[in-house]
Amino acid sequence: MRTTLDLPDPLFARLKARAAHERLSLKQLLRLFVERGLDQPSSASAGRRSAATLPRVEGPLTTPAGQLSNAGLAALLEE
Repeated sequence: MRTTLDLPDPLFARLKARAAHERLSLKQLLRLFVERGLDQPSSASAGRRSAATLPRVEGPLTTPAGQLSNAGLAALLEE
């Protein structure tokens, strides 16, 4: 399938230099980069964590319960 890409000139120059350095055609290098990008987990799914993967702290709570509100936490961050 053919497609058209609009790349800024500096990016195209970097791409062309990289292709020459690796002795690949632009088509081969772009295909390689697209495949690598698709094989990696997306940044959106990588940022999601379930409660099971969150760090847990065992022991008594040393912060008064009143400071655990959003306003209380914001005040602690400002200290």
